Amino acid sequence: MTSAHEERNRKFWDADADDYQVAHGEQLERGKVWGAWALPEAELDILGDVRGLDILEYGCGGAQWAIALAREGANVVALDQSRGQLRHAAANAGAAHVAVALTCASAEHVPFRDAVFDLVFCDHGAMSFCDPDRTVPEAGRMLRAGGRLVFNKATILNYLTYDDDRDRQSEKLSHDYFDSRVYAAAEGTVDFQIPYGEWIRLLGANGFFVEDLVELRPPADATTTYGEFVQLDWARRWPAEEIWIARKQPG
Repeated sequence: MTSAHEERNRKFWDADADDYQVAHGEQLERGKVWGAWALPEAELDILGDVRGLDILEYGCGGAQWAIALAREGANVVALDQSRGQLRHAAANAGAAHVAVALTCASAEHVPFRDAVFDLVFCDHGAMSFCDPDRTVPEAGRMLRAGGRLVFNKATILNYLTYDDDRDRQSEKLSHDYFDSRVYAAAEGTVDFQIPYGEWIRLLGANGFFVEDLVELRPPADATTTYGEFVQLDWARRWPAEEIWIARKQPG
């Protein structure tokens, strides 16, 4: 059964898919870049060598990441619940002459067997817009022993410092940390955030250990097509995005 937040997010992304790809497609076409400020994977080295790996992009949008990884020899499945975004993913993969398997499904109810992937990852994908109480167990189920769950998301600090009157982040804490979970704007997506301790316990309860938490800091001359996300001067002082790297333990 589809939850209210899944239905709302699907409707949003279906309606917004064309405008989103027009606004951000040029930046996304750079391929292996992380987050709003397009920080190169070549510099961060988060995923490493992907040749021969079975990979699931967990909320793919236009599948720009999936296409870039497939070009490097990975076997990639790209999942999204938005048919609007998947139309762009299909067009992008076709234009690139790259084989990427596309699947329309919620990341909270994934139609794949157990232990079929070496890597489940996303860059502001399912781990931002779905309930982590469902996505983390699903990732754990689908990963082989020793496989990795890697996801980039907005930091909780973005939400705690958000000034509703100014419609931007501020230098002050404006919202409660311990009550963080669901953030639903009047118009837009339903986003999920949980405290750091809860992330660590949730990952551990599903067979993961955290290898790293990379807090992204854009360079002083960074540019972005996501200007509404966070201001550069703010993101230079405090982390706006973070990449979690967790590995599934054997047994």
